Amino acid sequence: MEALKIKKPQPTATGNIFELFALHDIQPVSSEEIIYPESDGEPMADNTKQYEWIVKIKEGLESLYADSKVFVAADLLWYPVQGDNMTKAAPDVMVAFDRPKGDRGSYLQWKENGIAPHVVFEILSPGNRPKAMHEKFRFYERYGVEEYYIYDPDNIEFTAWIRSGNRLRPVENTQGWVSPRLKISFVIRDDELIVTRPNGEKFLSPLEIERCAKIAKLKAEAEKQRADKAEKAMNAEKRKTEKANQKATKAKEKAEKANQKATKAKEKAEKERQKATKAKEKAEKERQKATKAKEKTEKERQKAKKAKEMAEKERQKATKAKEKAEKERQKAEKAEILARKLAEKLRAMGIDPETI
Repeated sequence: MEALKIKKPQPTATGNIFELFALHDIQPVSSEEIIYPESDGEPMADNTKQYEWIVKIKEGLESLYADSKVFVAADLLWYPVQGDNMTKAAPDVMVAFDRPKGDRGSYLQWKENGIAPHVVFEILSPGNRPKAMHEKFRFYERYGVEEYYIYDPDNIEFTAWIRSGNRLRPVENTQGWVSPRLKISFVIRDDELIVTRPNGEKFLSPLEIERCAKIAKLKAEAEKQRADKAEKAMNAEKRKTEKANQKATKAKEKAEKANQKATKAKEKAEKERQKATKAKEKAEKERQKATKAKEKTEKERQKAKKAKEMAEKERQKATKAKEKAEKERQKAEKAEILARKLAEKLRAMGIDPETI
């Protein structure tokens, strides 16, 4: 807790501790080189509620300006005057722009390019007294604070002051107020002060951040499971497609073989037909020869008869060959029809038979 904080408030006639704020001068203290204590011996907070709010605002601002040259601290002694270790304050939260981050035992303004904290937050607790808050206000007003905010978490009261010239002037309506320096907004909703980043995200306590992290982790795990499931389904569909392609390829190869077989059968049938034709011609010649030999001896007749019978057998054989060739042709036509149907089926599946 800061050096100027006093325990337990004493209400004024109207019950408002800020009515005690009256303008008066604070004379700087000058002395020879002295030691500037880094602790005022007071606790950072009087209770858990005050501590949680200090941490929420401090950590929220640290996160907001993580990538900027902005120094944020909580309960850090601020010495504005070199050589004076009595003029000091320890704001609950302070923000100094254009100052590097890093550890400090205290904020010695003359070592910070003369830059005073631009924004100061105070979180009230039952231990705060009007007189101490009045002294704080005058300190911040005199030593250059641009924005001063006080939040009372017990009474849900948020008060703000903005610098105008040499004075800190009160903000009449703080509901929905946006800090000119920090660009964060303040609104009281559902009996709580809501502090919101410029992107709309709320300032969260460490517990809330942990809960959000757990929720985010669970969501990430669920999303990973959905992605894994989708990937498995995609792989299964891919395997199914590959099998269909392989099946189509085999069917195409089978159809090609059937076509080749049908072609060979057709060629064979043609050869058989030609052979049958030749056999028929031969038989005719033999018949003619037999007719001429009929007048010859019985032996020759019998011989001719046998030749004739032999020719008849050849004819029957040719007929059978022709019938076989016809069957082979019909079989070839059926195979060709089957190949066309298979090709149409492949096209219906979105597969070009010519590409398989």
